[in-house]
Amino acid sequence: MSDKKNWPLWEVFIRSKQGLHHKHVGSLHAPDAEMAIENARDVYTRRMEGVSIWVIESAHVHASSPDEKDCMYDPANDKIYRHPTFYDIPDEVGHM
Repeated sequence: MSDKKNWPLWEVFIRSKQGLHHKHVGSLHAPDAEMAIENARDVYTRRMEGVSIWVIESAHVHASSPDEKDCMYDPANDKIYRHPTFYDIPDEVGHM
């Protein structure tokens, strides 16, 4: 896979500080995972923003379609116990 045209596309996730979650910051082409991490470091953490880098080949990412949101999320509306609308919150709790 030395030909750049055949390098796979990698999705890059960076964790900016300890304890925070990783965020998708972009994509890049690289021949393997090690080079993808090195390239991601050079491209996306030039100002010492990151403490952790994740890369995954784009071909391995599977996602739902926004067009399917109704059938994916409507069933949750049928389950009122998932919505805390009928719980009494003590005044001591404050804003929640």
